[in-house]
Amino acid sequence: MQTMALAALTLSAGSYAVIATAADAGTAKPRILVLATGGTIASTGDARSAIGYNAGGVTGEQLMASVPGLDKLANIKAEQISNIGSQDMNSKVWYQLAARIKQAFDRNEADGVVITHGTDTMEETAFFLDNVLATRQPVVLVGSMRPSTAVSADGPGNLYEAVEVAASAQSGNRGVLIVMNDTIHGPRWVTKTHTTSVQTFGNPNGGPLGYVDPASVRYLTPAPAARKPPLSVPNGGLPRVDIVYAHADMDATQIDDALRHNAKGIVLAGVGDGNASKAALDALASAAKQGVVVVRSSRVGSGFVNRNVEVSDDKTGFVVSYDLNPQKARVLTQLLIGNGVNSADKVQKAFDATY
Repeated sequence: MQTMALAALTLSAGSYAVIATAADAGTAKPRILVLATGGTIASTGDARSAIGYNAGGVTGEQLMASVPGLDKLANIKAEQISNIGSQDMNSKVWYQLAARIKQAFDRNEADGVVITHGTDTMEETAFFLDNVLATRQPVVLVGSMRPSTAVSADGPGNLYEAVEVAASAQSGNRGVLIVMNDTIHGPRWVTKTHTTSVQTFGNPNGGPLGYVDPASVRYLTPAPAARKPPLSVPNGGLPRVDIVYAHADMDATQIDDALRHNAKGIVLAGVGDGNASKAALDALASAAKQGVVVVRSSRVGSGFVNRNVEVSDDKTGFVVSYDLNPQKARVLTQLLIGNGVNSADKVQKAFDATY
C-alpha cells in the first residue's frame, strides 16, 4: 500500500491521533476491491412519497463511476455480491462476503476491501465479519441514508471516504470498520440510532475510532498490537438463535415459540438491565436446562447488563451480553454455538473476551 506521511498529535487527557496526509509522490496506488450488496446507497427514488425509494438497483460499478476522484485514491475493482435492501440481509450473503474477502487477501488481489451495504443491518454484518476474518488489511463497510437520486445524496461522499480509509496505511490491523458521515466506527460499539438522519450511527457505550474527510484520515488511538483469534465460519450455516422482546404483561409465548422452532439459542432483549417478567424468566430458565443457550441483553440502547443483579444468572444458567445489543449478541451466540461452544460458562467467557 502507498506510503503515508504521518504526524502524531497529542489531543487531551492522553488521547492520541494519527493523521494520514497525502501520499508520497510516485508511489503505487493501493488496490481496493469493492463488494456491492445493495442498500440505500444503491437505491433510486420512488414517486410514492417525497422521500420514497427502492433499495438496490444501482450496481457497484455504477456507484464507483458516480463518485468523482476515486481513481486518484486507488485502483478499484467492483464486484456484485447481492443487490438487496439490508432488511433482507442474510447469512448466505455473510458467508459469500467472508469467503470472497479471504480469497482476495490470500491471493494478494487487493490491499483493502470496501463493502457497500444498507444501514439497517450494517452493524450485524460488520460484527459477523469482524469475528471471522483474520487479516491485517482494512475491510470497510459503507452506506447511505438517502437514495442515490436524492438532491442531497450522502452516498457519494461516504463512498469516497470509505475508499480513502481502506486505502490508508493507518487502517491496517484495526479489524472491520464502518465509515459513515465523516466518522470511522468499530463494529463492537456502533449502532444505528436514528431512522432517517445522516448522522444515524453512534457509539452509546464507547466512541468513534476516528474521523475522515477528503483530505485526511485521523485515528484517535493507535492500532492494537494484536487482535483476538477469529472464530471459524460454521460449516452448514449458522444455527437458529431467536431474539425475544420483553414488554409489560409478557408471558412465555415467545420463548415457547422459539423452542418449538428448534432454536439453539435465545437472546432476551430485556427491559432495564436485561430483565423480564417472572413467566418469561421461568420459561428461559427451563430452556437453559434443556441445553438452549440463553443470553440476557437489553432493549434500552445503552449501558451494561451485568451478572447476578436482579436475576440469578449462576442459578438459572444464563449468559449476560454486557453492552452488546440484542442483534450483536445474537450473531456472537450463533457463531459460538456453530463452533461447538454451547455451555453457559464457556459462552460467558467468550462474551467476556469481546473486550
